[in-house]
Amino acid sequence: MIETPPLVDQYCHGVLRTELGLGTFEAQLIHSAGPPAAGTTFFDTQTGFAVRRWCPPLLGLEPHAAPARYLARRRELGPAESARRLLRGSGTGVYLVDTGTAGDLTAPKELALAADAEALETVRLESLAEQVADTSGTVTAFLAHLAEAVHHAAAGAAAFACATAPGGPDGPALDPEPPAPGDVRGAAGRWLAGRARGGPVRDPVLLRHLLWSAVACGLPLQLHTGTGDPAALTGFVRATAGMGTRLVLLGGYPYHRHTARLAQDYPHVYADAGAGLARTGARASAVLAELLELAPFGKLLFSSAGRGLPELHAVGALVFRDALTRVLGGWVAEGSWSWRDADRVAAMVAAGNARRVYRLDRP
Repeated sequence: MIETPPLVDQYCHGVLRTELGLGTFEAQLIHSAGPPAAGTTFFDTQTGFAVRRWCPPLLGLEPHAAPARYLARRRELGPAESARRLLRGSGTGVYLVDTGTAGDLTAPKELALAADAEALETVRLESLAEQVADTSGTVTAFLAHLAEAVHHAAAGAAAFACATAPGGPDGPALDPEPPAPGDVRGAAGRWLAGRARGGPVRDPVLLRHLLWSAVACGLPLQLHTGTGDPAALTGFVRATAGMGTRLVLLGGYPYHRHTARLAQDYPHVYADAGAGLARTGARASAVLAELLELAPFGKLLFSSAGRGLPELHAVGALVFRDALTRVLGGWVAEGSWSWRDADRVAAMVAAGNARRVYRLDRP
């Protein structure tokens, strides 16, 4: 069995505080544009099967319990006790929590208490800009307050995050270079004028301004890679080389090989090694092996990408450990690796790399 220290979940969100029925639970189970098709269920997915495999024992049931039985047990315990058992059963010691997600989700301190773990905040740049816009009446005030807000956030956060995937279906194409001040003022004016219509930051110039403001602070910057044109992100990666800011590429499945290749090619780039694993469930070991084929072992970081359901935090952690044991243990069994090296690499990916990148052990 591969041994790992308590995990560092380097990218996740809070959990829902409310009781969940079948429909609400399924809506949180996977990312989808709508409910399951008539006559089907989101439990019939790799994520759904992974939840039924790993989570029932944490709530006192047998593995693979039927969804109705599992949700009934969840209601018996209540949302707070269910979350406590699931989070504490994951073996996670530190959570880096993206606080930019809408909804009735636990804040980092509340998540830490439920999990009996440490939790640190990751500040989402788009949400920060929206908060500043709500209290700024002019473009000049907005840009001045935004600079102050970014500087203030950097003093207490573990990292910044940008949720908009450049070049993806929900994100614009992204010129990698810093925008000129006049262009930033124009973009801010257009965005503020349209705030009454709602919606997040999508203006490419304003996004570039946010990204480069974060880069100037020196904190690690988490970037969602999405499913768009990889070249849209590669340009920014190349432009930030040598700036002193570490870039952590999130998600990317099924294009995880590209993020692993960027981590191989650029010293300041790291790849997320966890978010796609819960989605692939029983095939997680194959995905992890593909990441380990390309990325240097010191450039991979675990995450659950859990949001809303504590089950997703737990499944992300437990599937990751199982996949790590299958992949590294298999290489040991065939004589390619020693047990000592397997345990060392496992500790790096599970926690050590994240502790170094986010400077978690500094006094």
